[in-house]
Amino acid sequence: MTVDLKTTLKSGVVELGLDLSDTQIGQLLDYLALIQKWNKVYNLTAVRDPAEMLTHHLLDSLAVVRPLRQQLASRQPADGQGFRLLDVGSGAGLPGVVIAICCPDIAVSCVDTVAKKATFIQQAALALRLPNLKGLHARVENLDDHYDVVSSRAFASLVDFTNWSREALAPAGLWMAMKGKHPADELAQLPAGVGVFHVEQLSVPGLGAERCIVWLQPQTPT
Repeated sequence: MTVDLKTTLKSGVVELGLDLSDTQIGQLLDYLALIQKWNKVYNLTAVRDPAEMLTHHLLDSLAVVRPLRQQLASRQPADGQGFRLLDVGSGAGLPGVVIAICCPDIAVSCVDTVAKKATFIQQAALALRLPNLKGLHARVENLDDHYDVVSSRAFASLVDFTNWSREALAPAGLWMAMKGKHPADELAQLPAGVGVFHVEQLSVPGLGAERCIVWLQPQTPT
């Protein structure tokens, strides 16, 4: 089964236009195995089948890596040193851990209100040798740090997501919200201080479902 998973993963990576090393492919597969192991004790994800986990979790999260890099290509880190990303309501670390594996130059923090999930992220950082990854057990609205990108995947409505994480976003930062179908109703409810500048359709290899990224940024109400 491992060989099949590796072949499927490599094929999906190529389809997504990513150039990952053998080490990174290995880390992604080790991460998948880690989720399976911890899932037996802690309910990290409802998906149990490894092949389904590969498409619904890994490839789904990998689909945002290239768009994220494209958004950051023309920007400067808020601290002038390196980009920082906060993954809100990260759960098992999706997409945070995947981004940390694929983008070693981005410091990724995964925050969750459930202690065992934050502990899992910390364990993943050690097991996968990811110095750019850390887990935070906290409410996002209580964080003091500021991040260039604040991301979420199936976390909350866009209104709640942007409202709760507003203080954690650097002044020139971006929100990256992973969604299924185009969330027209949620977009219509956004307050004047939040602007949508792009809704990007995603195609996830092996997943016959709609996916998109909603890119948002703070704006001064007129």
